[in-house]
Amino acid sequence: MEPLIVPPRPRLHSIDALRGLVICLMALDHTRDFFHASSYAYDPLDAAQTTPAVFLTRWITHVCAPAFLLLAGVSAWLQHHRGKSIAQLSRFLLARGVWLLVLEVTVISFGWAFSVPYLIYLQVIWAIGCSMIALAALIWLPRAATLAISLGIIVGHNLFDGFHPAGHLGQLWAVLHSGGRWPNTDAALLLITYPLLVWIAVMALGYAIAPVFLSLRRGQILTASGVLLLVFFFGLRALNLYGDPHPWTSGETPAQTVMHFFNVQKYPPSLLFLSVTLGILFLLAPLFDRWDGRFTDILRVFGSVPLFAYVVHIYLLHAANIVLLILTHRSMAGAFDQVRSAFFLPETLAGSSFSLPVVYVVWLAALVLLYPLCRWWAMVKSRRRSWWISYL
Repeated sequence: MEPLIVPPRPRLHSIDALRGLVICLMALDHTRDFFHASSYAYDPLDAAQTTPAVFLTRWITHVCAPAFLLLAGVSAWLQHHRGKSIAQLSRFLLARGVWLLVLEVTVISFGWAFSVPYLIYLQVIWAIGCSMIALAALIWLPRAATLAISLGIIVGHNLFDGFHPAGHLGQLWAVLHSGGRWPNTDAALLLITYPLLVWIAVMALGYAIAPVFLSLRRGQILTASGVLLLVFFFGLRALNLYGDPHPWTSGETPAQTVMHFFNVQKYPPSLLFLSVTLGILFLLAPLFDRWDGRFTDILRVFGSVPLFAYVVHIYLLHAANIVLLILTHRSMAGAFDQVRSAFFLPETLAGSSFSLPVVYVVWLAALVLLYPLCRWWAMVKSRRRSWWISYL
């Protein structure tokens, strides 16, 4: 029994708006990746090297990946609620997951490189694709079991932070939990920044809690959940006992201390990382039930075509980076195979970065250019009911 559930409806526009906001934040992070020295010269979250402005620019985008995975799980349950059988939904998730993996290793990885051969860069689309494949199996379980499994992984996986196996088990562990490159040299062919285990749990959590998003009391439930998660984050982080492999310490200045405190691990996402990011997400979600207007409409456009927006914005930002490097007579070292250079040969990128204000100007310009493209594709999707449209 699902008490206080509203009847099925075509789309939850508040979820589209929330996803659209996340896409805009994601675009900011990727603009920083392409244009700012913090993508290669130093860690933007390292309090000893960064500035508060750079730290905040990076930190606010932490909500993106958890939001994408959680909302993908919510959307999967909503499809079942609207009439898809478990078997139909399982087949769809399996097929879409495989399709996303194909995109990640081809179109998306090439978009980051603009060169051949290129480094296969396994990040959020890979995580979503593999999580969908896993969810295709998990949805056959009772939702309570899926919830228990997801929470068990999220809460307990930091117990294995010190586990570093060698050999084939180490390679498997890199895929599941630690991440890494293969082969482990500067000539690596593949880079895993999103190990799978915890992200699978986040998507499964979204599926398990999805009825809340149709509840007549969803605002109260999500707000209370968000507050509890943030209280949990602050309490556990202050104790420095568990939940993140990097304890915080006092810095030389109050600002550095604050940055140390909030610098929690994303790769893989620690318990504390997910507590603070999902807490923020749960607080934001009810706001879009109340907010309406032009700004929200714009966010809904981005959020209604997330995969399209993701792929196009990478190509748009990469092309803009090359144009600006040429126009400003900067080093072209970062124009091609930028990810490999940033991770393995950062010294080659010296002289190819821009200031943080330029990052924000380019980000806003990219969103302006991206919006009509997303609006066009959203209209195409609304007019055409071909089976393949649902995979895009």
